[in-house]
Amino acid sequence: MLTCVATAACLYVPQLAELVGRRLLVVTVHEWSGLLIPLPLLVGLLSRALRGDLSRLNRFGPHDRTWLAAVRRRDRRPGSRPAGKFNAGQKLYAAWIAGAVLVMTGTGLLMWFTGLAPLMWRTGATFVHDWLALAIGIVLGGHIAMAYADPEARRGMRTGSVERRWARREHSLWRIPADPAGPPEEDR
Repeated sequence: MLTCVATAACLYVPQLAELVGRRLLVVTVHEWSGLLIPLPLLVGLLSRALRGDLSRLNRFGPHDRTWLAAVRRRDRRPGSRPAGKFNAGQKLYAAWIAGAVLVMTGTGLLMWFTGLAPLMWRTGATFVHDWLALAIGIVLGGHIAMAYADPEARRGMRTGSVERRWARREHSLWRIPADPAGPPEEDR
Protein backbone atom coordinates (compact mmCIF):
# COMPACT_ATOMS: atom_id res chain seq x y z
CA MET A 1 0.00 0.00 0.00
CA LEU A 2 2.79 2.44 0.92
CA THR A 3 4.63 1.68 -2.33
CA CYS A 4 1.44 2.37 -4.26
CA VAL A 5 0.84 5.65 -2.41
CA ALA A 6 4.48 6.75 -2.79
CA THR A 7 4.58 6.01 -6.52
CA ALA A 8 1.21 7.75 -7.00
CA ALA A 9 2.66 10.83 -5.29
CA CYS A 10 5.63 10.70 -7.66
CA LEU A 11 3.25 10.53 -10.63
CA TYR A 12 1.04 13.45 -9.56
CA VAL A 13 3.25 15.88 -7.65
CA PRO A 14 5.49 17.65 -10.20
CA GLN A 15 8.30 18.34 -7.71
CA LEU A 16 8.49 14.65 -6.77
CA ALA A 17 8.27 13.61 -10.42
CA GLU A 18 11.26 15.80 -11.24
CA LEU A 19 13.17 14.55 -8.22
CA VAL A 20 12.58 10.87 -9.04
CA GLY A 21 12.52 10.97 -12.84
CA ARG A 22 12.17 7.65 -14.73
CA ARG A 23 8.41 8.01 -15.09
CA LEU A 24 7.96 4.73 -16.97
CA LEU A 25 9.63 2.80 -14.13
CA VAL A 26 7.48 4.61 -11.53
CA VAL A 27 4.32 3.83 -13.53
CA THR A 28 5.30 0.15 -13.79
CA VAL A 29 6.05 -0.13 -10.05
CA HIS A 30 2.76 1.66 -9.28
CA GLU A 31 0.70 -0.65 -11.49
CA TRP A 32 2.22 -3.85 -10.16
CA SER A 33 2.19 -2.77 -6.52
CA GLY A 34 -1.49 -1.90 -6.95
CA LEU A 35 -2.26 -5.34 -8.35
CA LEU A 36 -0.30 -7.03 -5.56
CA ILE A 37 -2.03 -5.20 -2.67
CA PRO A 38 -4.59 -8.01 -2.15
CA LEU A 39 -1.95 -10.78 -2.32
CA PRO A 40 -0.95 -10.83 1.40
CA LEU A 41 -4.63 -11.00 2.37
CA LEU A 42 -5.30 -13.83 -0.08
CA VAL A 43 -2.32 -15.81 1.22
CA GLY A 44 -3.36 -14.99 4.79
CA LEU A 45 -6.75 -16.60 4.20
CA LEU A 46 -4.96 -19.91 4.74
CA SER A 47 -4.62 -18.87 8.40
CA ARG A 48 -7.48 -19.75 10.75
CA ALA A 49 -6.52 -16.78 12.96
CA LEU A 50 -6.87 -14.30 10.08
CA ARG A 51 -10.20 -15.78 9.05
CA GLY A 52 -11.36 -15.38 12.66
CA ASP A 53 -10.22 -11.76 12.71
CA LEU A 54 -12.02 -11.08 9.41
CA SER A 55 -15.18 -12.54 10.94
CA ARG A 56 -14.82 -10.21 13.95
CA LEU A 57 -14.24 -7.22 11.65
CA ASN A 58 -17.40 -8.11 9.74
CA ARG A 59 -19.69 -8.01 12.81
CA PHE A 60 -21.11 -4.73 14.05
CA GLY A 61 -22.87 -5.00 17.41
CA PRO A 62 -24.61 -2.74 19.94
CA HIS A 63 -21.30 -2.05 21.70
CA ASP A 64 -19.95 -0.64 18.41
CA ARG A 65 -22.80 1.87 18.28
CA THR A 66 -22.00 2.83 21.88
CA TRP A 67 -18.33 3.25 20.94
CA LEU A 68 -19.21 5.51 17.98
CA ALA A 69 -21.60 7.59 20.12
CA ALA A 70 -18.83 8.09 22.71
CA VAL A 71 -16.42 9.17 19.96
CA ARG A 72 -18.97 11.68 18.62
CA ARG A 73 -19.38 13.10 22.15
CA ARG A 74 -15.57 13.04 22.62
CA ASP A 75 -16.16 10.97 25.74
CA ARG A 76 -12.89 9.44 26.91
CA ARG A 77 -14.06 8.16 30.28
CA PRO A 78 -13.02 4.58 31.08
CA GLY A 79 -15.73 2.21 29.95
CA SER A 80 -17.45 4.71 27.64
CA ARG A 81 -15.98 3.05 24.55
CA PRO A 82 -16.59 -0.70 24.84
CA ALA A 83 -14.83 -2.79 22.22
CA GLY A 84 -14.00 -6.38 21.48
CA LYS A 85 -10.76 -7.26 19.73
CA PHE A 86 -11.55 -4.51 17.21
CA ASN A 87 -13.27 -1.24 18.01
CA ALA A 88 -15.93 0.28 15.75
CA GLY A 89 -13.41 2.68 14.20
CA GLN A 90 -11.12 -0.18 13.22
CA LYS A 91 -14.06 -2.06 11.71
CA LEU A 92 -15.15 0.97 9.67
CA TYR A 93 -11.59 1.62 8.52
CA ALA A 94 -11.13 -2.03 7.45
CA ALA A 95 -14.40 -2.00 5.50
CA TRP A 96 -13.65 1.35 3.87
CA ILE A 97 -10.11 0.43 2.85
CA ALA A 98 -11.25 -2.97 1.49
CA GLY A 99 -13.86 -1.24 -0.67
CA ALA A 100 -11.39 1.44 -1.72
CA VAL A 101 -8.84 -1.18 -2.81
CA LEU A 102 -11.50 -2.90 -4.95
CA VAL A 103 -12.52 0.38 -6.59
CA MET A 104 -8.88 1.40 -7.13
CA THR A 105 -8.11 -1.98 -8.70
CA GLY A 106 -11.09 -1.75 -11.04
CA THR A 107 -10.43 1.83 -12.11
CA GLY A 108 -6.71 1.15 -12.39
CA LEU A 109 -7.32 -1.79 -14.71
CA LEU A 110 -9.55 0.39 -16.92
CA MET A 111 -6.76 2.97 -17.09
CA TRP A 112 -4.04 0.38 -17.70
CA PHE A 113 -5.82 -1.66 -20.38
CA THR A 114 -7.21 1.10 -22.53
CA GLY A 115 -8.97 -1.30 -24.92
CA LEU A 116 -11.30 -2.63 -22.21
CA ALA A 117 -13.71 0.28 -22.22
CA PRO A 118 -14.76 3.35 -24.19
CA LEU A 119 -13.03 6.68 -23.62
CA MET A 120 -15.89 8.04 -21.50
CA TRP A 121 -15.55 5.15 -19.02
CA ARG A 122 -11.77 5.53 -18.87
CA THR A 123 -12.15 9.27 -18.23
CA GLY A 124 -14.55 8.53 -15.39
CA ALA A 125 -12.23 5.84 -14.06
CA THR A 126 -9.34 8.30 -14.04
CA PHE A 127 -11.43 10.85 -12.14
CA VAL A 128 -12.54 8.31 -9.51
CA HIS A 129 -9.04 6.80 -9.25
CA ASP A 130 -7.36 10.17 -8.69
CA TRP A 131 -9.81 11.48 -6.09
CA LEU A 132 -10.05 8.17 -4.24
CA ALA A 133 -6.25 8.01 -4.19
CA LEU A 134 -6.20 11.40 -2.47
CA ALA A 135 -8.80 10.21 0.06
CA ILE A 136 -6.80 7.02 0.72
CA GLY A 137 -3.64 9.07 1.25
CA ILE A 138 -5.39 11.29 3.80
CA VAL A 139 -7.08 8.39 5.63
CA LEU A 140 -3.89 6.32 5.61
CA GLY A 141 -1.97 9.30 7.00
CA GLY A 142 -4.54 9.65 9.80
CA HIS A 143 -4.32 5.92 10.51
CA ILE A 144 -0.54 6.09 10.77
CA ALA A 145 -0.76 9.18 13.01
CA MET A 146 -3.17 7.40 15.36
CA ALA A 147 -0.90 4.35 15.50
CA TYR A 148 2.10 6.59 16.15
CA ALA A 149 0.29 8.08 19.16
CA ASP A 150 -0.24 4.65 20.77
CA PRO A 151 3.00 2.68 21.29
CA GLU A 152 1.18 -0.40 22.63
CA ALA A 153 -1.08 -0.55 19.56
CA ARG A 154 2.00 -0.30 17.33
CA ARG A 155 3.62 -3.14 19.26
CA GLY A 156 0.46 -5.20 18.76
CA MET A 157 0.51 -4.58 15.00
CA ARG A 158 4.20 -5.40 14.80
CA THR A 159 4.37 -8.45 17.10
CA GLY A 160 0.80 -9.71 17.39
CA SER A 161 0.61 -9.30 21.17
CA VAL A 162 -0.25 -6.52 23.62
CA GLU A 163 -0.13 -6.14 27.38
CA ARG A 164 -3.20 -7.49 29.16
CA ARG A 165 -3.70 -4.23 31.04
CA TRP A 166 -3.83 -2.27 27.77
CA ALA A 167 -6.21 -4.82 26.22
CA ARG A 168 -8.56 -4.60 29.23
CA ARG A 169 -8.52 -0.79 29.10
CA GLU A 170 -8.88 -0.31 25.33
CA HIS A 171 -10.81 -3.47 24.35
CA SER A 172 -12.80 -4.36 27.44
CA LEU A 173 -15.07 -6.89 25.69
CA TRP A 174 -12.19 -8.85 24.16
CA ARG A 175 -11.99 -12.30 25.72
CA ILE A 176 -8.30 -12.71 26.43
CA PRO A 177 -7.17 -16.28 27.11
CA ALA A 178 -5.49 -16.82 30.48
CA ASP A 179 -1.72 -16.98 30.35
CA PRO A 180 -0.46 -19.85 32.53
CA ALA A 181 2.92 -18.18 32.91
CA GLY A 182 1.37 -14.73 33.47
CA PRO A 183 0.46 -12.73 36.56
CA PRO A 184 -1.66 -14.14 39.40
CA GLU A 185 -5.37 -14.65 38.71
CA GLU A 186 -6.46 -11.49 40.57
CA ASP A 187 -4.23 -9.35 38.29
CA ARG A 188 -5.68 -10.76 35.06
